[in-house]
Amino acid sequence: MSFSALLLAMPLLTAQPDAGCTLPVVPNPPPTEGPHAQAATPVPSGSKLPAPARCAPDQTSSGASDLPQGVAQLEGDQAPLPREPNDTIIVQGRPRTASDPLEGVNARSFALVQSVDTAVTGPVALAYRDTVPRPVRSGLRNFLGNLTEPVVALNYLLQLKPGKSAETLGRFAVNSTIGVAGLFDVAKKRPFSLPRRPNGFGNTLGYYGVKSGAYLYLPFMGPTTVRDLVGRVLDISVLPVAIGQPFSDPLYVIPTTTVRLLDERAEADEQIKALRKDGDPYWNVRQHYLRERQAQIDALHRKRIRKDP
Repeated sequence: MSFSALLLAMPLLTAQPDAGCTLPVVPNPPPTEGPHAQAATPVPSGSKLPAPARCAPDQTSSGASDLPQGVAQLEGDQAPLPREPNDTIIVQGRPRTASDPLEGVNARSFALVQSVDTAVTGPVALAYRDTVPRPVRSGLRNFLGNLTEPVVALNYLLQLKPGKSAETLGRFAVNSTIGVAGLFDVAKKRPFSLPRRPNGFGNTLGYYGVKSGAYLYLPFMGPTTVRDLVGRVLDISVLPVAIGQPFSDPLYVIPTTTVRLLDERAEADEQIKALRKDGDPYWNVRQHYLRERQAQIDALHRKRIRKDP
C-alpha cells in the first residue's frame, strides 16, 4: 500500500475519542536516513492542511446529569452504565387483628383441618348427603335441633326476654307431640308460626358484656372464641339436665354428634367453597365468623351490625 493510500486509511482505523469530535491524524514522517530511508512525498501546491478539529458541544453539560455522583462519563461511543434497578420487594401479609393473638397456632390448625376436610370429612359429608334421602336427613336435623330448645328457652329467660322464652317452649311442646318427637318441624308453619331461633350461653355472656376474647380455630369444632367456647361447654353441660336421660349417655352423644357434624358440613359445602376461593381462606373464615357472632349479640340489643372487628 502506498503512503498516500495509508494516509487516507489511517483516520478510519483510528479510534474516535468522542462521537461528536473528529481529530485529524498526522502520520509520523518517514525516515530520511538509514537503510529504510524513503523520499518524502511532496505536498502538492495549493493543497490545504486538514482543518483543526471542531468538537460538537456537550449537550449534557448544560443540563442535569443522569449519572450518579462520582461516576465518570465514559469516553467514545460506549453508552453510559445503566442505573441499578430497584430490587426492593414489598411483601403484604394478612391484616393483624387484636382478636387473634394466636394467629400462628390457629393458622396451622386451620391448614391441618382443611387438609383432613379435603381428603376425608368433605367427601364423607357429601356422600352422606347424596346417599341418605332428604326427608331422612331433615328428620334427623329436626330431631336433634328440637332437643336443644329447652336450653334456648333458658337463655332467652336469662337475657330478660320472657316472651321469646315462652315461644321457644311452645315450639318445643308442639314439635315434640304433633311433630312426632321433633322429626317434623310443625311449629314453624301456620297456625303456630314459631320459627327456630338459635341461642345459647355464648350469646348470654355476650349480652351481659363479656368480650369475645381470643379467636380460636379448633379441630372438631372449627372457628370459635374463648367466650363461645365457655358458652358451648355450658350448653353441653346443661342439655342433659334439661332433657334428662338417656341423652347424656356416650352411646347417644357420639353418634348423634357425628351425624350433626356431617349434616352441617354437607349443608355448608357451597359456602365453604366460596370462602376458600376468595383470597385468604383463613382470614375469610375468621372474619365471617366474628362478624356473624357480633351480629347475633347486637340483635339481642337491637343494634345495627357493626363493622368487621
